[in-house]
Amino acid sequence: MPKPIIRLARADEYDEVGRVWMESWVSTGLAEASNFLLANLRARVRREIEDGWTLFVADDNGTIAAMLALHLPNLYLDQLFVTPGYQGQSLGRQLLAFARTQMPDEIYLRCVRENEKAWRWYEREGFVFEKEEVATATGFMMKCYRWKRP
Repeated sequence: MPKPIIRLARADEYDEVGRVWMESWVSTGLAEASNFLLANLRARVRREIEDGWTLFVADDNGTIAAMLALHLPNLYLDQLFVTPGYQGQSLGRQLLAFARTQMPDEIYLRCVRENEKAWRWYEREGFVFEKEEVATATGFMMKCYRWKRP
């Protein structure tokens, strides 16, 4: 079975990207699915694109399996979310490798402190913890990481 193709998201897919984001976020156990959360994430996708996101999707023959949001001028990996049905198939690793082609020398990211599975994965992938800070938009304590090309 071929791997999903990573490509730029189209504007007509933004609502679906919001759904992918919600399903993946809910799979962490840190939130519950709701129409309110879905509406907020869908609105945020559009707002973040206006603020400089470059948004990619992993397209599995017409199904959006994952999202990757990069803020290239700041060397920032803002969001990487894989839908539950595609987790455990190395799609996250494929997305991270793609992010490194877009930002080959250095990448910054933040991860919710309580999302231990995610930040441990980033550490295994070579990211180095730098500090913790509160995300003003959500109130979550965030772990800040940086990766530099060896």
